[in-house]
Amino acid sequence: MRVEIMDTTLRDGEQTQGVSYSPLEKLHIATLLLKDVKVDRIEVSSARVSSGEFEALSKITEWARENDFIRKVEVLGFIDGEVSLNWINDAGGKVLNLLCKGSLRHLEKQLRKTPEQHVNEIKEIIKKAGALAMDVNIYLEDWSNGMINSEDYVFYMIESLKNENIKRFMLPDTLGVLNPEQTYEFCKKTIDKFPSLHFDFHAHNDYDLAVANVFASVRAGVQGIHTTVNGLGERAGNAPLSSVIGVLRDLLFADTGINEFEITNVSKIVETFSGIRIPVNKPVIGENVFTQTSGIHADGDSKDNLYYNNLLPERFGRKRKYALGKQSGKATIRKNLEEFGLFLNADSLAKVTQRVIELGDKKENVTTEDLPFIIADVLGSEQINYKIFIKNYSLSLSYGLKPSANIQVEIDGNLYQETSSGDGQYDAFMKALRIIYDKLGKKYPVLIDYQVSIPPGGATDALVETVITWDFNGKEFRTKGLDADQTESAIKATERMLNFIENNEQKTITNKSLTEVSNGF
Repeated sequence: MRVEIMDTTLRDGEQTQGVSYSPLEKLHIATLLLKDVKVDRIEVSSARVSSGEFEALSKITEWARENDFIRKVEVLGFIDGEVSLNWINDAGGKVLNLLCKGSLRHLEKQLRKTPEQHVNEIKEIIKKAGALAMDVNIYLEDWSNGMINSEDYVFYMIESLKNENIKRFMLPDTLGVLNPEQTYEFCKKTIDKFPSLHFDFHAHNDYDLAVANVFASVRAGVQGIHTTVNGLGERAGNAPLSSVIGVLRDLLFADTGINEFEITNVSKIVETFSGIRIPVNKPVIGENVFTQTSGIHADGDSKDNLYYNNLLPERFGRKRKYALGKQSGKATIRKNLEEFGLFLNADSLAKVTQRVIELGDKKENVTTEDLPFIIADVLGSEQINYKIFIKNYSLSLSYGLKPSANIQVEIDGNLYQETSSGDGQYDAFMKALRIIYDKLGKKYPVLIDYQVSIPPGGATDALVETVITWDFNGKEFRTKGLDADQTESAIKATERMLNFIENNEQKTITNKSLTEVSNGF
């Protein structure tokens, strides 16, 4: 069974409150979706919205023509004579997704027209689109409520338009009101009545049933599904591309042609451009979904992968992790030590495990990169130590002036001092630090994520935890800092990062040496 995927991140997804993409961001996401993820179609804009939208569509269609994707780029248009058609055509678009009324209530209350008038207007638009060599798909807006309250009207619309030059009839649950049983019933009834037509299903997630409704619609026989990256969309959002692909492949054994490995990458890009964080427990793409917390689970995975399911992280370009905290067992610690190629004897492993549990009880966030330092602390190894110290720093913030930082760093007993300005106090600090590293010819990582956890309640003296994700020579790792001041907590995380890299670079924390150290206990 082949199911078409139309992704509407750039149109419906951009209707998420607070989200607005620049033309270049839209172009970048479009290229990722079509070339890398390999979705069948993308909906990229609504006609006549703004000059920025026109520019974005023009850039996308120019690229799409050069790469033979032009008929995969779709634009939402309206029944407004030739206004939408000309707007799309002038921007180079060749596919119109025409917004029509799929419920009698919408038609009568919003447009104040009869079904016959509506059908005639639609036919006129289709005719004009044909003159522009433009493909037409039809959105039956509020189709779900139409099937609940005015089924005869819905079937009248499809019957009246079935012989027109329409490629797809698109069935939206516009207000997210359906449950899976209704979705299956309504889709099946529609498909059985018009078996020669192509139907898409467009789910919204108001009751958190979007993916379940997608499952039901495909079981009923729809040939196309609409998704958005990260489930972005108006109100509670749309069906997330990542979850839909997992469900279609693993539970319905459907072929989508999607390159699953690229889903994580496009999700991160959309997260960055949209400013909407991916929830850590979001299926497939969330930070925690391939992380086992219980020590029992880590033990089971060591004994024939007892806690694996078909959603293997490697499918999506990710890795399985084992969380460190109060629920950690020796199997969890052992799994994390494997990241460094380390092996502790039973007594040493028990001591390190106990320290991790103690830290978890204090609500401290323990990362894999903390383990070498915990080992040094618990087991008394002098071979694992801090070699770099941020001795002093002065940060200034003045109205009308760029923030600046004057820092003094000790590296292997030598002091180095530099001053720099930046877009913020921490940015100024990092630029001053980079100057020192550049002068010494030392490698420096790339900061790829910066998360701050502030306890709720508004207490100004509460501790702030900053967790920073770095990329060094293609390997991602995280370090954390804890302080009452956000910038100072970030600086502590940075100092920890410098020592983590220094120990690795100078081979005092390498696979070989740490194994030798560990085996000595």
